Amino acid sequence: MTPPARAPRSLVWAGAAVFVVAMGLVLLMVVRPSAASSSGAAGSVPTESSADVGFARDMSVHHQQAVEMAFLVRDRTEDEDVRRLAYDIINTQANQRGMMLGWLEVWDRPKSSDRPPMEWMGHPVTPSDGSLMPGMATDTELDRLRAAEGRSAEVLFLRLMTVHHRAGADMAQAAAGSAGTDEIRGLAAGMVRAQESEITLMADMLRARGAKP
Repeated sequence: MTPPARAPRSLVWAGAAVFVVAMGLVLLMVVRPSAASSSGAAGSVPTESSADVGFARDMSVHHQQAVEMAFLVRDRTEDEDVRRLAYDIINTQANQRGMMLGWLEVWDRPKSSDRPPMEWMGHPVTPSDGSLMPGMATDTELDRLRAAEGRSAEVLFLRLMTVHHRAGADMAQAAAGSAGTDEIRGLAAGMVRAQESEITLMADMLRARGAKP
């Protein structure tokens, strides 16, 4: 099926922002009644230093960049397979980001923190050239993607997103094993499966373009 016509970037980003906010509001209504039962004792919520809160914050940022890169390649190629993958990433990761921001709201935890990224995993990281966490593209790499067109944009996107997904899957695997809430454990386990599947797909797409991961 041919992807729909491109919308102006300002409208697309506005729509994505509205979607994320809407997802957060939905989660406020759906999750709040079960927050106590999923977190243990009645009325308890994940602590500030918990894997649940740390993962929700960090993965929200990680997903935000994945969505940005998917929008970038969508506007720089006419290849149907790459654009379909970009749409899948935009829809899936914007949805998941909305869920995680919604849970932070339910837990009454800030959506950002001065704590170093990945601290909840036991190995905090120092951002470098705009890359806030493992797997995230640097500002330099994003500038290269913005300047690329056609096959060059496709190959660069697939390589950057493969690295992005590998790190994201590692983070999700850690959360699936250490989080205290059913919400985060279930979401993280699903992320691992989905991102590993897309890594395999992107490897095939790179080979089809005569490029290595």
